[in-house]
Amino acid sequence: MKLYALSDLHLRYEHNRRALETLAPHPEDWLIVAGDVGETRDDLDFAWRTLTARFRQVVWVPGNHELWTMSREQPSLRGEALYQQVVAQCRSHGVLTPEDPYPRWPGEGPHRVLVPLFLLYDYSFRPDHVAEQDALNWALETHVMCTDEAVLHPDPYPSRAAWCAARVEQTLARLEALPADCSTILINHFPLRYEHVRLPRIPRFSLWCGTKKTEDWHQRFRAEVVVSGHLHMPATLWRDGVRFEEVSLGYPKQWSWRGDISGCLREILPGPEAGSRLGT
Repeated sequence: MKLYALSDLHLRYEHNRRALETLAPHPEDWLIVAGDVGETRDDLDFAWRTLTARFRQVVWVPGNHELWTMSREQPSLRGEALYQQVVAQCRSHGVLTPEDPYPRWPGEGPHRVLVPLFLLYDYSFRPDHVAEQDALNWALETHVMCTDEAVLHPDPYPSRAAWCAARVEQTLARLEALPADCSTILINHFPLRYEHVRLPRIPRFSLWCGTKKTEDWHQRFRAEVVVSGHLHMPATLWRDGVRFEEVSLGYPKQWSWRGDISGCLREILPGPEAGSRLGT
């Protein structure tokens, strides 16, 4: 029995849809889908019909794209209301979400708990010399701006940073209540650490990539593996003896050169041996 992960399916692209349908069945295995499935209800239904037929259990966390309010579809649903609708849609397919009890991993090994997270970002992934009120202008200096600023609404919170703060506080209470004898698999769409935002072409996009409030969570909550996506730069990194897996698929031109989509699945458990490591 294995635990796999994949994120950033971006199913508005027909190439990605066709590729997803070619995935071989894994009837005994679980799959983490770490956000950015798509922007519409149809994208999500397609993903869950396809993936729940191939995996024993699917676990989902939202990316930013699932939270976009698109004028052509359900324009009245924004922010928290839209998120709760997506959660309900996932549950209707038997997909686990951040709003469900954290599942214990049923495979071999020690007591492990899978922790799907929904935390957003708060613009704190920036250099120390850039003040919070100057952050957006700092990004604009290099002609960088995230589409979220136009279509990801924080209602009923006054800002996305405020929504992020509320999600972090709610999640901390749940994490602190976990049994002391378990390790965790932390799953978030956005990286938990600023140092892992590796965007050489658009470094100032880091503003929309997470929050520094999670920098120590891999140690604080006994993580064995941290899973994330968002960057479209799959990699295995190590920090403090913890494995960090970026598991993005991405847009067709970003991944097609890698071959079959099955080769893009990242094995989380039991996972690779801790031999060749980047970071410390």
